[in-house]
Parts: sequence; structure tokens; C-alpha cells
Amino acid sequence: MRRPGWTVYGLLAAVVLGSMFPLWWSFVIASHDSTVLARTRFPLLPGGNFLVNAATVLDTVPFWKATLNSIIVSTTVAASVVFFSTLAGYAFAKLRFRGSKPLLVFVIATMAVPTQLGVVPLYQVMARLGWTGELTAVIVPALVTAFGVFWMTQYLSQAVPTELIEAARVDGASMFRTFWHVGLPAARPAASMLGLFTFVATWTNFFWPFIVLGPSNPTLPVALQQLQAAHYVDYSLVLAGAVLATIPLILLFIFAGRQLVSGIMQGAVKQ
Repeated sequence: MRRPGWTVYGLLAAVVLGSMFPLWWSFVIASHDSTVLARTRFPLLPGGNFLVNAATVLDTVPFWKATLNSIIVSTTVAASVVFFSTLAGYAFAKLRFRGSKPLLVFVIATMAVPTQLGVVPLYQVMARLGWTGELTAVIVPALVTAFGVFWMTQYLSQAVPTELIEAARVDGASMFRTFWHVGLPAARPAASMLGLFTFVATWTNFFWPFIVLGPSNPTLPVALQQLQAAHYVDYSLVLAGAVLATIPLILLFIFAGRQLVSGIMQGAVKQ
């Protein structure tokens, strides 16, 4: 096999540097004072005010409570989406029942509906249930996603041999036990990727939590929005808060990187 040349490595390095630049630029601005954007020449190296700006962020908004709320919401939603999407994907991919294909098409078609169209009736439902201002209003509507079902259906249709399922049923395993011991282990790489991306998407979600949660019980993006004053925005503080909110995601990608790469490689190979 021919090894990649310097052109490939150069392109990869350019992509990595281009992807890291927004985070680096945010850190540079966050490490200066509020006058940095008024300068003629923007600095390319960090200043010495990041800790001061970070302390101001922690004192201005309920950062730690918002972080705990984001952890609770993101972890619960990610675990629920992985479980229910894998269960539904296993059913669509390997079980035979009437109307499975039209039902799968309907689930996929819901991805074409903008989220904004359902905000008003969804808020009315949350208000009647008395969940406005509670984390339940953010968690329950996101317990399963159409993309997750489609993703796991496509993966399990190739990853799990039908003969293995039939052998488990012949041995006396129930439908759910077959899923638990055959389908779920085979879906682990794709489920890890789905859980990781769902966690990140939920962590950074601003639109629905901003509508349904109050300022006293926010998630992290909603809390950071409070850094913007009515007539003046201190971008050093805003970007300091953004950098602090990004640190948990960076740590998550570092620890989950091996599973992520494994999921990509195994998902790209047809078995």
C-alpha cells in the first residue's frame, strides 16, 4: 500500500489548523480587556486577563448551576437517544412487521420539518403540564430523534447478520433478550458516535432552552446569554464564557476519541 505523501499531510494540517483557529481566536480575545476589538491591529497571542475575565463570568452568571443543568440534560438526552434509537433501528433493520418501510419513511420525513414550526404548540403542552422553567421541559421532547433512528437502522442492517438473530431465537431467547445480547453489542461503535454527537448538540443547544427555561434555572448557553448587556457587549467576557463552556466538550472528545475513530472505521466497512 502506498503511503500518503506530503500533500495529504499538508492538507490535513491545514484542516486541523483551520478548525482550531476559532477556538484559539476566542481564547485570544478572552485573554484581553474590552478594548481589544477597538485596536487597529488585532493581537495573535493571548494576553494576561483570561483568569480575570473568567472570574468575572463566574461572578456575573450562575455558571456552576448552569453547568450542572447542562450535564444533567445532555447526559440524560444522549443516553435516551442512544437506547431508543438503537431499539427502533434494530426493529426497522431486522424485524419483519407490516408497515415497517412506510413508518421508517415517515420517521425520516420528520427531519425535514423545521424545529421552529413546533415551538408554539410544544410550549403550550409544557405550560399545561406545568413544566416551564424545569429541566424536564428540555429533556422529554428530545428523548429520541429521527436522525438517531435512521442512523442506527442503516448501521444495524449491515452489522448484525440475520442468521445470528435466528440462531438466538432458536435457542429460546426472547425478542428483547436477542436485542440486548446480539443487537446492542454489535451497535456499540455507531451508538458511541451517536451518543457523543447528541451530547454535544444538546450541550450547545440554545433555542428551545432559552424559550422554556427561566433565568433562574438555565442551561449553560442560556446563562452565557446573560453576559450581553442591553446596549453594550463586552466580547472579552462573552468569549471567556464561551471558552469555559467549551472545555468540557474538549475533554469529552479527548477521552472518547478512540471510540469515535473506531465507530467511523467500523461504520465505513460493510460486513
